[in-house]
Amino acid sequence: MNNIPFRPYHLFALLNAYNQQTLPLDLFISHYFRAHPALGSKDRAFIAETIYALIRWQALLDYLSPEDHSWESRYRVYEHLDLEQILQREDIPLHIRVSFPLPLFQLMENSYGSQRTIDLCLTSNKPAPTTVRVNTLKTTREELLKLWEGLYEVSPTSLSPYGIQFHKKINFFSLPEFKAGFFEVQDEGSQLLAQLVKVQPGDQVLDYCAGSGGKTLAFAPAMQHTGQIYVHDIRPYALQEARKRLKRAGIQNSQILLPDSPHLAKLKKKMNWVLVDAPCTGTGTLRRNPDMKWKFDEHTLARLIGQQRMIFERALSFLRPDGRIVYGTCSILKEENQQQLEHFLKTYQLRIEGDVFQSFPAPGGMDGFFGVVLKRI
Repeated sequence: MNNIPFRPYHLFALLNAYNQQTLPLDLFISHYFRAHPALGSKDRAFIAETIYALIRWQALLDYLSPEDHSWESRYRVYEHLDLEQILQREDIPLHIRVSFPLPLFQLMENSYGSQRTIDLCLTSNKPAPTTVRVNTLKTTREELLKLWEGLYEVSPTSLSPYGIQFHKKINFFSLPEFKAGFFEVQDEGSQLLAQLVKVQPGDQVLDYCAGSGGKTLAFAPAMQHTGQIYVHDIRPYALQEARKRLKRAGIQNSQILLPDSPHLAKLKKKMNWVLVDAPCTGTGTLRRNPDMKWKFDEHTLARLIGQQRMIFERALSFLRPDGRIVYGTCSILKEENQQQLEHFLKTYQLRIEGDVFQSFPAPGGMDGFFGVVLKRI
């Protein structure tokens, strides 16, 4: 190991390997840990937390170490970083002090002003709380809270009736309750967005950008095993994960639809509910995905806005005349949320039903999400 201590050796090996590939950060870390079983739980916790911190503060660390942008150099600077003192230094550009790319910082500043943007950036640079959603097909929140009392530091979420927040990190996926499908890890904001899909037993529902099925898992219990949920995405690997999660949760009234499925065409104008959880900048969830902000540039937003409009139009074609479509993002940018909503209302003769949902990243609180229910006029 060239005399490098055990943990830093693996820290730098992981970071340097991450730079050479395209997997999301959390998935790549998970793969690395599985490939190196000698790493104990405390080693893994230290390495993961340090990696997330280094990536969150990468722009600032590079500014403070202009000669060498290696991970080793960044780590040396990070070890002696006094953030409170740095935030007072007016000689450092504001977007660098909060370690955000300039185009993204300016977009947020245009929407929310300087101070609110600084607060949002600093919150996005801290670890997110860990929240789970109870699967009411198998248990209740009260039963799980009672089961975990004295074992873990937990409390019920304040807004979602199905959420439980953990105040210390644990390995959820080894818990017997997880393996039995009693809960899924899901941010409270994501739970509230899923609750906009107010399904009834017997409904026909299309989750059009389902990914690995997180929102489907949240609204499916209300259907009481009746009706049909169609789980669709353009990424087959995400749908494979959705299939496993749906099975574990005991959801029997769902059907996976691959992007080239001939069955899709038969569903036009037949859905009571369509959910469009649109691809977006992810600016509401940067605490969990700090690498995403460094992939942002001035072309990213225009490309995503075009994608969101195209996806929404396609998804709308599956809606019954009296059905409802939910548009949602994990973004806090008005260009992807309020401005897209205005475009949909104007273009497709739709009206808003109920309240528009918007959450922002908050210390110890939920992530940033946007959601709205729309109905044809």
